[in-house]
Amino acid sequence: MAESMPGQDLPSDETRHRVLVVDDDRTVAEVVCDYLARAGYLVDGAQDGPAALARAAAHRPDLVVLDLMLPGLDGIEVCRRLRAADHEAGRPPLPVVMLTARGEEADRILGLEVGADDYVTKPFSPRELVLRVQSVLRRTTVAGAAVTAGTGRLVAGDITLDPAARRAFRGERELALTIREFDLLAFLLRHPGQALSREELMRRVWGWEFGDLSTVTVHVRRLREKVEDDPAAPRLISTVWGVGYRFDTAATAIDAGTSTSTSTSTAIDTGTAIDTAQERTP
Repeated sequence: MAESMPGQDLPSDETRHRVLVVDDDRTVAEVVCDYLARAGYLVDGAQDGPAALARAAAHRPDLVVLDLMLPGLDGIEVCRRLRAADHEAGRPPLPVVMLTARGEEADRILGLEVGADDYVTKPFSPRELVLRVQSVLRRTTVAGAAVTAGTGRLVAGDITLDPAARRAFRGERELALTIREFDLLAFLLRHPGQALSREELMRRVWGWEFGDLSTVTVHVRRLREKVEDDPAAPRLISTVWGVGYRFDTAATAIDAGTSTSTSTSTAIDTGTAIDTAQERTP
């Protein structure tokens, strides 16, 4: 493991985040591991899909940096199996940052579709990757997540979201949400009836000033699959043409300690401006 940055005091192993780096390119893997270690993370490595699954099962990391193109099992299948294992065990989804040498939008979207929380396209700056890892991990901690600040539960119809516990339910069924999906739902619940552009969602949920807006589109589609009765005809998360999206339902923020309603907002009728037949890019 590389030495820490000058002047950097590393915390004990018990408090440091563990990152599993999965890449069959030894040079790329060494550079990524070195930068992450210098940033204070505990780093494990794997060079193929089966080895990555075995490492994750033996010592569950806090985040996986996962290359798309891997021998044995590709990154897409590894991500699917990690998600399936978490769901079966009743655990929160393991954060995944996908690496890909491909620049095609379809490949990036596919990674997001199977549950990756973020992606970085090769060639990339190792410092940028470290920042992306930090951003995703920060959102696993309530204290560091701006969109989940506070202790109040958010209720919208049969959807209940507890920011402090980072748990979401639809009725009695707990929703298996990725970090970004949880943050996106929390933000929408806090801004019911407001038309929100994809640029604003990317800035305020992802914390990015710029990026691929299809990232937002994919996450909205995945979220609809989990909260809508019919994702093809959404009634909660509506598309506002030429603008972005709007959460259309009554939402009440309830303080967990006092059970006192602090705010109520009534949904706006979508009318004819919302096409709910299919997902389209605004």
